[in-house]
Amino acid sequence: MTVSSINARNQFRGKVKALILGPVVSEVEIETPAGIVTSVITTRSVHDLGLEVGTDVLAFVKATEVSVARL
Repeated sequence: MTVSSINARNQFRGKVKALILGPVVSEVEIETPAGIVTSVITTRSVHDLGLEVGTDVLAFVKATEVSVARL
């Protein structure tokens, strides 16, 4: 699969700021011009993508629900 074949409107270029590796899933913190984007992906995907702190990445955000609460 190539990046151009992914259909997602909300894409953010950034760099991996932090990684918290777990045995099955890992947390990837990405610093973007719009702010921090955090993703939870499989640890296998972290290794397959060769992610490390400082790696340039493209974060795709696809949501089917957005919750709102009054402050």
